[in-house]
Amino acid sequence: MKDIIINGDCISVLKKMESESVDLIFADPPYWMQTEGVLLRSEGTKYKGVDDDWDKFKSYNDYDKFSFGWISECKRVLKKNGSLWIIGAFQNIYRIGYILQELDMWIINDVIWNKTNPTPNFMGTRFTNSSETMIWCTKEKNSKYTFNYKTMKHLNGGKQMKSVWNIPLCTGKERLKNNLGEKLHNTQKPKLLLENIILSTSKVRDVVLDPFVGSGTTASIAKMYKRYYIGIEKEKKYIPYIEKRINNTKISDNDDLIYNTYDIKPKRVPIGELLKVGYLKENEKMYNKNGVECGVLLKDGKVLIDGLTYSIHRGSAKILGLTNNNGWDFWYVKRNNLTPIDYFRDKFRENHL
Repeated sequence: MKDIIINGDCISVLKKMESESVDLIFADPPYWMQTEGVLLRSEGTKYKGVDDDWDKFKSYNDYDKFSFGWISECKRVLKKNGSLWIIGAFQNIYRIGYILQELDMWIINDVIWNKTNPTPNFMGTRFTNSSETMIWCTKEKNSKYTFNYKTMKHLNGGKQMKSVWNIPLCTGKERLKNNLGEKLHNTQKPKLLLENIILSTSKVRDVVLDPFVGSGTTASIAKMYKRYYIGIEKEKKYIPYIEKRINNTKISDNDDLIYNTYDIKPKRVPIGELLKVGYLKENEKMYNKNGVECGVLLKDGKVLIDGLTYSIHRGSAKILGLTNNNGWDFWYVKRNNLTPIDYFRDKFRENHL
C-alpha cells in the first residue's frame, strides 16, 4: 500500500495495514481545543477558530482512549527503525507524551514550532499562543532511526539545526481554499514544517504515513521528495482537494535533498592507494596546517615521527597530545602550495572509483 489517500476512520484503516510497513509517520491529531463561545477580533469581527466536530470529545478519558487507540496502531505499523512525529499544543501534547511513554516508545526530541505570525490573543487575558510542540520518537530505545544531520545543517546555513523552528503560519497562496473561497482546513500545517520532518528523518522511496492527512501537506511534500505516501482522512469533504493538491505537486529538481547526498558517506580510500597512483610519494615530508614539518611518509602509508612509526591518525594524535585524531584533517604535503592530503583522497574518488 503506497501513494494512496484513504477516506475512513484512522484506527479502522490502520488495523488493516501490515505490521512494520511504514518508515515515517507524521500525525497531526485533534487537539481537543475545547473552545467555547464566539471569538471576536479587537475590531469586533468574528474569528473562526477550530470548532470542527472532529475536534470534540466528551471527556479527558474519551480523548485518552482515542489517543491510545491510534498511537498503538501507529506503533504496530511503524518499522523497527522508523520514526513517529506527533504535533500538539498545550491542550493535548502532555497527554500524548504520557501515552507514548506508557506504550514504551522512545522520545528523541521535542521540537518547538515557533510561529512567527501567530494569531493574537483577542481578549488580552493571557499570553499569545505562539508555539506548538512536536514529539519525535521511535519504537524502542535501540532503534537505528534515520537522521539526516548534514542535510539539515546545510538547510540551516551550515549551522547545526536546533529544536526550535521559526516558521510562519500558512497564509496567502499556501493556505488552501474551498469552493466558496474560505480556508479549507482550520489546522493546515505549513509546507516548511513537513519538509523539515521528511527531509530529516526519511530516505528516498521510504513510505510516509499521515493518519490525519487533513489538507494533504504531508502527502504533497512526500511526493515532492520522492517518498511514497499513505494518507488517511475521516472527513470526506477534504478528499477531492487533497487529491487535486497531490496531482498538482511537482517533483523537486534538487537531487541533493531528494537523495540526502550530504549524508551519504564517501567510499573509504586507504592512504596506500594514494601512494600507488602517485598522488603521495614515499619518503616525502609531512606538515601540519602551519607548515611545520612533523614527519615523513613511508611506503606502507605510515608516518615516521622521531624514529617511531604511526598510522596517520595515531601520529597526528601524538603530536596534538590527544588519544585519537583524524589524520586526514591534520596532515599536509608541499606541492606548489601546502596541500592537505584529504584533497588527494577526493581526487582519487573522482578519478579512480
